[in-house]
Order: sequence, then structure tokens, then C-alpha cells
Amino acid sequence: MVNIKEIFSAFIVMFAVIDILGSVPIIVGMKEKKKKFSPFNASWISFAILTGFLFVGQALLGLFGVDISSFAVAGALVLLVLAIEMIFGIQIFKDDGPTDSATIVPIVFPLIAGAASFTTLLSLRAEYELVNIIISLFINILIVYIVLSNIDYISRKIGKGGIYVLRKFFGIILLAIAVKLIVSNLHTLLS
Repeated sequence: MVNIKEIFSAFIVMFAVIDILGSVPIIVGMKEKKKKFSPFNASWISFAILTGFLFVGQALLGLFGVDISSFAVAGALVLLVLAIEMIFGIQIFKDDGPTDSATIVPIVFPLIAGAASFTTLLSLRAEYELVNIIISLFINILIVYIVLSNIDYISRKIGKGGIYVLRKFFGIILLAIAVKLIVSNLHTLLS
């Protein structure tokens, strides 16, 4: 059943994890190095990958004998680390993927559809209805497309200070959501 509160909550979590505004400096840096990318291709490929993982991710976990609540706690721990990175401005995760294709790598993977996004989707699946997650994901990818299509304009308007404030704000929200996911799913696992 479509639930506006669930859509909004899932949207905020995915927006904080994808952090497309926080990726603006990275994308601007790529453009300065003359790397080209397609905003449309990056958006639809990301949506396809994330939606596909949302449906088959649970089956993949089943192959390894892991339930959704266990994965949600593990995913929440990843979100916790991401929140710490955003709030304290430190780098814990190493970005060591290949750099020869700007649309697929690094824009689609790992900036949009990375390990954190996969983990977040399955963590959200333990909490929310599937339809609400898909709607929130679609809205997020629409925002990703708008940001990628207007990257030069946005980087001028927001500025480095604005991006810094957004990262800190969404870092705090992500931290609170990670704690909530840990507490609610840990309770399920222990009972």
C-alpha cells in the first residue's frame, strides 16, 4: 500500500546515501579533466541496477543463509560509518574502482549505485513496503538526473560552503536512521 510517510522516510535515507549534491565537487572535477558522461544514461542505468538489486538481493542473501534483519543490521552499520564520514569529514571507505568510463564508473558505480545504496535498499526493505521504496528510489533518481544535467549551474549556486552544510545535515539524519535500523532489527533478531 502506498504510504506518503514511508515514501518520504525512504526518500530521505536514499537521498542521504546517494548524496548527489555531495558528489558535485567530484563530478565537476571529472569535467575539468575532460571526462564525459551522459546524465540520462547514468540515471536510468542506476535505477535499473538498484531496482534489480531490490528484487533479487533478498534471494541472493537466501543463497548465503542470511535473513533480512541480519542484513539490515549489517547495512545499518555501513550507514553508520557513512554518517561518520559525512559528519566528521574523514574517509573510511576507499574509492579504488577503475576510472576509464565516467558514466558507468564512477558516476553510476560507486557514486549512485554503490555498496551503500545496495545495503540501504535491503535495510529499507526490512522496514517499508516495496512499492514505497521504489517510488522513493524513482524520485531520487529523478533528482540525480536533474543534478547531473545542471552540474555547472548547481556548483556555482550552491558553492563549496553550501555543499559542506548539506553533507553535515544529511550526515546527522543518516546517523539517526542508522541507529533506528540497528535498534529495531536487533530487537527482532534477539527475540
